Amino acid sequence: MYAIVRVCGCQYLVEEGDVLTVPHLESEPGATVPLEVLFVRTQDKAVIGTPTVPEAKVDAEVVGHTRADKVTIYKFIRRENYRRKKGHRQQLTRVRIARISPGS
Repeated sequence: MYAIVRVCGCQYLVEEGDVLTVPHLESEPGATVPLEVLFVRTQDKAVIGTPTVPEAKVDAEVVGHTRADKVTIYKFIRRENYRRKKGHRQQLTRVRIARISPGS
């Protein structure tokens, strides 16, 4: 069984036991977070949400928080003595899919 869930505007294909890196969630490590289910596939049927599947549930356990690799932003305009250099590291959260419940 698998499902497609939406987390912070991004869609992920998940199965039970998967570990995902998603954009930052405001939850403590060890907490359980319900995810928005867009599609569920079981052995015998598939349910497509409009836009979500109301009975379906996907519970994810927060494993921890981390940061992405550094991205360097460099702006330059020639002959104008204009140079700007900045760096950015995106906050991320690692979650483990604990349970997928298709509902009815």
